[in-house]
Amino acid sequence: MAHPASPPTPWEQAGEANEILRADGTTDPRVRGAWRARGYGWVLDIDGRGVTRYQEGASCYAPRREGSALSAMDSVSYRYFRELEPGRSAIFQLLEGDTNVVFDRLDALPENCTATPAHDPVAVGEAFLDHFERHYAFFDRRPPDHEARAERVRETLRADMGETELWAVLASYMDGLSDSHTKLIGTVEGERVRVQDGQGTTLPRIRASESGEGGWLGALIGQTKAALGESAHQEAQDRIVWGTLTTPGGARVGYIQVFVMGGFTEREDFASPEWAAAEMAEFDRVMDAALASFDGFEAVIVDLSNNRGGWDRVAKALPARFTDNPFTGFTTVARGSGLAPFPHMIEPANGARFTGPVYLMTSDVTVSGGELATLAFRQLPNVTQVGTTTRGAFSTPLAKPLPNGWLLELSNESFAAPDGTVFEETGIAPQIELDIYPEDDPVAGHWRAVMHIAEMADR
Repeated sequence: MAHPASPPTPWEQAGEANEILRADGTTDPRVRGAWRARGYGWVLDIDGRGVTRYQEGASCYAPRREGSALSAMDSVSYRYFRELEPGRSAIFQLLEGDTNVVFDRLDALPENCTATPAHDPVAVGEAFLDHFERHYAFFDRRPPDHEARAERVRETLRADMGETELWAVLASYMDGLSDSHTKLIGTVEGERVRVQDGQGTTLPRIRASESGEGGWLGALIGQTKAALGESAHQEAQDRIVWGTLTTPGGARVGYIQVFVMGGFTEREDFASPEWAAAEMAEFDRVMDAALASFDGFEAVIVDLSNNRGGWDRVAKALPARFTDNPFTGFTTVARGSGLAPFPHMIEPANGARFTGPVYLMTSDVTVSGGELATLAFRQLPNVTQVGTTTRGAFSTPLAKPLPNGWLLELSNESFAAPDGTVFEETGIAPQIELDIYPEDDPVAGHWRAVMHIAEMADR
């Protein structure tokens, strides 16, 4: 009996990473020409001077550019390539070790890519819907009925409508999407605007409160540092707070809270190799100091209950501090790529590590890179997740500029546990349920939860 062929795993056959742009400012001749991505809707045109990226779907276009990029994901471009079949296919990456996006060489840049793109309201609306239809990975998990919403948008589009009306039409499609990684960003009548759903329960409630989100975060950090006393450290551009505490039963417990997976330095050259090296150096410095001070402790609490996500490398580097053995943290695959899920290996960190009992705190604020770290932590036998279910938004946003310069970001990648379980929309439920940010007292309630968890070490 014939068996279906397994999806390809090109990352196993690809060559070493090479820089697209050489030291003399020209591109490597091996990658000059036109390339089409598998699953991402991109065509690259690489000449001797650099890379031009086109958005390809029902049409092909390079969007209008006015001013700075509308998001971090929209501002970055590929720096590295790894040859597969020399001259025929290659993996392109922003940084070494990042997502493997496979491109196939084209004989020439498609003619429709070079035409001046239509950017009237109908063309913009059709491009918006086309990107969703081709790339959005979670119509089976998210609430909206795409076909009904798309029909409503198409019935409303008119060539003579103004940008305020067009924005309202496209924004109405997004309503109730429940996906914080899918957003529409643009400038309407001179004002920067944004539509983004799926913020969970806690954050909208906090933002509507008298003190707002800033006041809440300030009170949380102040309370934590006061409780940790002289052991308190707030480092890495205030993104990490750590210290030690002793339970009523005498157990010594380390505490470390990570608010964001990155932004640990003042560097502004985001996504450059130098930025990456500096970020990881600062993260490692802080983790080495914290875990060295936890040596011999009964337990460590890793608090991701307020983690807003960030760089995947940090999301993998954190659980690497709590294991002596390599393991698969999670897998990723992009819709329409035709590739097998890529396994993200977690290698034990070279620096200080703690392999005793670990309690991982989560909430519905925990999202994106915070959830990737949670997914990896859950593969470790010494880790217990305590708190409430995470947000349920994992995918790295796929940046899709529209013909008029507005930006659509959407979720096109499925992140899964090693056994194939996908937690998009549902989030990752804790092993022990505990309200971290109770509605009646979301500040003091947090530290009560920390102490409740710490006392588990006594038992």
